[in-house]
Amino acid sequence: MKRTVATLITVLAVATSLMAQNSGRTKFATDMYQAKHEMIIEEMGLTQTQASQFLPIYEQMEREIYQVNRNARVLAREVEKKKNPTDRDYEAAASALSSTRMREGEIEAKYFDKFSKILTKKQLFLLKQAEVKFTREMLNKNKKRKN
Repeated sequence: MKRTVATLITVLAVATSLMAQNSGRTKFATDMYQAKHEMIIEEMGLTQTQASQFLPIYEQMEREIYQVNRNARVLAREVEKKKNPTDRDYEAAASALSSTRMREGEIEAKYFDKFSKILTKKQLFLLKQAEVKFTREMLNKNKKRKN
């Protein structure tokens, strides 16, 4: 079991490292993604085979969701920087920001089908719980750090 966990961590480290190099993410973001992936693997009880199949697809989904959010933020920043933004500028930025969750949901639904070919029904269920748990833990850590 320890060998399996060590192998999974190595796979995660390599995959996360490649993802970070390709997308230019900071070390902090890379560490966060690695910690998230490790928690998800543990919480879902993935086998080594499942993890090696699941993680690349999951990372692809994360990149798509990141891009949707990034595009909306870039548009919003452009409007903020304009000297005299028009109503059309505001509308486009507001629409992009408002539609991010819907687009995230569409992306997740697309990947749910792919995940269902790798994961058990229980693991599919545990995936969302693991993501929420990770977010909650990060928020709590951030809150403690600020206090």
